[in-house]
Amino acid sequence: MSDIIKLLPDHVANQIAAGEVIQRPASVVKELLENCIDAGSTEIKLMIREGGKTYIQVMDNGKGMSPTDARMCWERHATSKIAQAEDIYQIKTMGFRGEALASIASVAQVELRTRRAVDTVGTLMVIEGSEVKKQEPTAIANGTAITVKNLFYNIPARRNFLKSNHVETRHIIDEFSRVALAHPHIALSMYNNDEEVYILKGGTLEQRIEQMFSYRTFEHLLPADEQTTIVNVSGFIGKPEISRKTRGEQFFFVNGRFIKDAYLNHAVVNCYENLISKEQFPFYVLHITIDPAQIDVNVHPTKTEIKFEDERAIYQIIRAVVKKALGQHYHVPTFEPASDDTFLNLPQAPVNQSEQRGFSHATATGTRNTQLLNDRGKAESKSVSKDWQELFSIMDNKETVGKSSFTTHQKEHQLQVTTNAPFSSNIFQLHNSLIFSQIKTGVMIIDQKAAHERVLYEKYLRALASHPIVSQQKLFPKSVSFSPADAQLLNEMMHDMRALGFDINELGGNTFAVNGVPAELSNHHEMVLLAEMLENYKQQSFATLNKHERLARSLAQKAAINQGTKLTLDEMKNLIDELFACAQPNFAPDGRACIVTMKNEDLFAMFK
Repeated sequence: MSDIIKLLPDHVANQIAAGEVIQRPASVVKELLENCIDAGSTEIKLMIREGGKTYIQVMDNGKGMSPTDARMCWERHATSKIAQAEDIYQIKTMGFRGEALASIASVAQVELRTRRAVDTVGTLMVIEGSEVKKQEPTAIANGTAITVKNLFYNIPARRNFLKSNHVETRHIIDEFSRVALAHPHIALSMYNNDEEVYILKGGTLEQRIEQMFSYRTFEHLLPADEQTTIVNVSGFIGKPEISRKTRGEQFFFVNGRFIKDAYLNHAVVNCYENLISKEQFPFYVLHITIDPAQIDVNVHPTKTEIKFEDERAIYQIIRAVVKKALGQHYHVPTFEPASDDTFLNLPQAPVNQSEQRGFSHATATGTRNTQLLNDRGKAESKSVSKDWQELFSIMDNKETVGKSSFTTHQKEHQLQVTTNAPFSSNIFQLHNSLIFSQIKTGVMIIDQKAAHERVLYEKYLRALASHPIVSQQKLFPKSVSFSPADAQLLNEMMHDMRALGFDINELGGNTFAVNGVPAELSNHHEMVLLAEMLENYKQQSFATLNKHERLARSLAQKAAINQGTKLTLDEMKNLIDELFACAQPNFAPDGRACIVTMKNEDLFAMFK
C-alpha cells in the first residue's frame, strides 16, 4: 500500500495560513499599518475602495527596504524581529512572525514600491497568488507603498463570505482607529472611494481623542495616570454621562498593541457601578506599559490577545487607577435641604373672593399686609395635601409634554380593532404604566410601553416594505455630525430612514442635515435621536434580525411612550385598538409580554 502523507505545496500552505491571519479587508489594513509603524514612519496614508475588496493602498515615509529585503519579505516566516526563540519574549514591535505579507500575497494581487534613503532608486515588485510576476527598479520617494487589489480573487468561496461594502468599511475604520489611538504621535489619513474620512495630525493622546470622537477633555473625559513597579497606566476614561449602550469605544493598549481582554474590561466597568446602568458601556482609552518579559504576545495569529504573568495584579492596578480618576474628578451631586422659598413661584391654591379683594386692597394701600398674609397662611394650612397633589400633578404634566398625545400623530394610520379584542369600557391606568381592562373571563393587563413598541414596530415594517411615512418638516434644518464609523452606518441606512419619515441629506465630512423627522419623534433632539437609534441598531441582541427588522425595532424603542406617562381614556382605548390589530399583539418586538390575562377563578382563589 502506497504512502498517503505528503507535504503541501507552498502556495497551498500560504492560503491555509491566510485563513488564520487574513479574514477580511480589515485584516489586510491592520497588518500593513503595523508594518508602517515598525518601519519608523511619521506619516501614513490609507486609501480603500469598495470596502477594501478591490483596492487597498498604504503609503508611509518609513525607512524602506533594500531590493533583497523587498523580495524576502514575501516569504513565509521571513522576519527581521526574531533570531532565536528567546527573542519572542522581548518583542516590542507590532509584527514578528513573518506571516502577514506572505498570507496577503497568496490571496490577492499585490504591488510593492519601496526605497531607502541611502538608495538612488527604489524597487518595484508585482506578486499574484504568491507568484512573483515582476521585480525591477523604479522611482519613488523614501518609504514604502503597498497596493493590494482584488482580495480573495483566487478563492471565490472566501470572497462570497465578505459582507457589504459599508460593513467592510466600518471594520476597516475600526482597525484604523485602533492604530491611530495606539500611536497618537504619528500623522495618519484615510480616504474611502477618494473621499476624506480622517485627517489626523500627530500630537498627544488627548488631541487624538478629540480629533476622532469630538470628546473635549475638560467636558467629557477624565485623565487616568499611575506608575507602579509592575506596570504603568495612562490614558483617559469617559465621564458616566457619555456612556453608550453598545461596545466599541473601549480601548486597551499594551506596549502600543491593541488587545481585547474581558477580564481587564471588567476591572474598568466595575468602577462605574451605580454610576451607569447595566446596559451601558463606559468610554476609555488606556495605555499599559509593561516589561515584555512579563507578557506573552504569541497567543493568537491576529495578536489581539496576550497573557500576563500576574493578571490579578494588573486587574487590581487598573481598577485602582480608574476609581482614583472617578473619585478625584467626578463629583457626585449632594442633596441640600430646600429653603423656605423654594416653591414660592409655583401656582398657589385658589382663595375666596373676599380674601382676593382684601389682598388687592392691602397691596394698593400698602397697609395690613402682614395680617392678610397670616390669614392666607391659615387658609392654606387647611389644604396642605391638596397643594402637594397639585404640585406633583404639575410636575407630571411637565414630564409628559409631547408624549401623552402620541395618538394624535397617528390618526391617518388608525387601525380598527379585530373581533378578538375582548375589552370593555371599564379601563383604568395603574401607576401610569399598566392598563387594566375588565373582560368577560377576568381582567386583562397591558404594558403600555411594550404595546406601543409592537404597534410602532409593525407600522415601521409596513413603511419599509411599501408604504413610506410622511416626514414632518422642520422650520429650520439641523446639522448633526458623527464619527466616521457611525456616518458610514447612517449612509448605509439612508434609504430605509427616508422610508420611515426621516428627511436627511449628507453634507460631507461626516455631517448631515436633518430637514424632517417622523411626526411622533418631532419633539426629540435630532442629534440625540439619531445617535440613540444608531446605538440601538448596533446592539448585539439584534444580530439574528435582518436590516429592516433591526431598524424598525430600534426606532420603535425610541418612539414608544415611556413608563410613567399618563394617558387619557381615549388614548388607552386607541392603544388597545391598535395593539389587537397587530399581527402579533401578545409580545413586544424584543419578546417581552404585552398582555397578561388573569382569570376570575384565579383572582377569587387568592381570597379563598
